[in-house]
Amino acid sequence: MIGAVALTAVAFIPPAQATDSTAQAATEACTLWTGSVAPEGYQKSAVVTAGKPPTMTPPGGVGPVVFPAGQVRLSSTFEAEPNVAGVDRSGYVVQGGALYSRSYNFNAGIDVTTRIGGGWSNFAALEVSHFEQGKASHWMAYGLRSDGTLFRWTSGWRGAGSATGFASVKAMALISKTPTYDTFLATTRSGALYTIRIPISAPMKPIVTKVRAGTWQGFETLLASKCGNYGTLLLGIDKDTGSGYLYAVGHANGTSTVINSLGKVSGTFPDPVYFRWGVVWYLDPLNGD
Repeated sequence: MIGAVALTAVAFIPPAQATDSTAQAATEACTLWTGSVAPEGYQKSAVVTAGKPPTMTPPGGVGPVVFPAGQVRLSSTFEAEPNVAGVDRSGYVVQGGALYSRSYNFNAGIDVTTRIGGGWSNFAALEVSHFEQGKASHWMAYGLRSDGTLFRWTSGWRGAGSATGFASVKAMALISKTPTYDTFLATTRSGALYTIRIPISAPMKPIVTKVRAGTWQGFETLLASKCGNYGTLLLGIDKDTGSGYLYAVGHANGTSTVINSLGKVSGTFPDPVYFRWGVVWYLDPLNGD
């Protein structure tokens, strides 16, 4: 099994640190728009800015309660699209054992929750890749089940394949959306860091590549956004301590990938669910692989 072979026992070595001053300067203006779902059911946002040390704006609520208190377990990236009546916000969440689509803009009278289906009690990760560039476009959703099976769906939540062997994955974040593939950066329980490139062609055949062999096991959540032309700003959240650590990651290239640790983020991360706020899909590139 492709995932099982790549995601097994690894040696423990520290993550490499970039020392190129030019690369460091390029990260200074990069930001990551973090989102979270508070226990009360409202969504929050904060902006993390690259630097040494990295900084974060005080997290604030984006509106009234939008989910039942204590029910949301997983969240995809949420798109935020401004219009004349405020901001349209939309994305997907797992509440208990069911998947829901959520869209709202209370100023415009939009408040829609749609149940997509059940069977999500044992899922540990959820994300959606919405790509459009010229005539090339795709919509793919991904869900990682606790037994290590990675599922994929296309528009309308039609099944588009699955792959086994990912039981050791602890956290994953989408870092690339391209005309021909999507790529996740994933940590394992043993501390390794991998890319999981998934061609959009059928059948589904992920390509797993080691980036680092150890020291990444402390993060239960990863969030990523574009940084520079071909890089990624990566936030790792340690839920045990409520801490976040920021990294500037160069274009994915296996163990040669440059990773620059920017340090601990100011502030804390106390909420149970974190996600990325993104802009509308056609203005939301991810070019990390």
